[in-house]
Amino acid sequence: MKKFLSIIAVGLLSLTAFESMSQNKNKVIAHRGAWKNTGVTENSIGALEHAIKLGCYGSEFDVHMSADSVIYVLHDHAIKGTHIEKTSSQELSQIKLEDGTALPTLEAYLKAGAKQKKTRLILEIKTSSMGKERSLALATKCVEMVKKLKVEHITDYIAFDFDVCKKVKELAPKAHVEYLNGDKTPDEIQAAGLDGIDYNQGVLKKKPEYIAAIRDKKLTTNVWTVNDEESMKWFLEKGVDYITTNEPELLLKITK
Repeated sequence: MKKFLSIIAVGLLSLTAFESMSQNKNKVIAHRGAWKNTGVTENSIGALEHAIKLGCYGSEFDVHMSADSVIYVLHDHAIKGTHIEKTSSQELSQIKLEDGTALPTLEAYLKAGAKQKKTRLILEIKTSSMGKERSLALATKCVEMVKKLKVEHITDYIAFDFDVCKKVKELAPKAHVEYLNGDKTPDEIQAAGLDGIDYNQGVLKKKPEYIAAIRDKKLTTNVWTVNDEESMKWFLEKGVDYITTNEPELLLKITK
């Protein structure tokens, strides 16, 4: 009888510990790194390093491919009037960000992220301005680079192009891939073999039932880009898994 009660007690303690871990789960993804309050440029390696220092769950970043197939980290298609997809890596290597650092390549960014194990690298594959084939080629190159640098264990993928998401899962079945565009139902996400949704906050505020539906399917929900305290608390109450924000310091404070 004592042995049985001991087993029950251990089980209850384990359950309590699990619930506590769930309630205190780090939900913070720094949008383009932690840049807004740190004085560095968004999507820079410095922004990644600040996100890591803060202890964020993840640091999101965007990539495009140069004319000669080198991948660069940048949100927009162009920088200082230079269109990345139509420019050689030799020319792009001369461009400096606003904080004076070099326009980072995906290789340099992943190598910086590989120096730690706690903050995930949330790699957004940007839709090419030059057509579907180039978007899929970028997806292939990204997966190859992640595998080459052996950072699969800390890298997740997101994309607005549904075919790109499916391509990544085809190339890296174990990778965590979430869809961004907001036009697919939880059933469609599951049927495609993806791991969750990463939808704009406006979509999920109009369709909050998606959050519960995704959870029931044991998939994940991320929401972007949530910067005010009221909305952060609303999504936390709804039970989203992650919140992507330009204010990681504020969200970390709320979720402590």
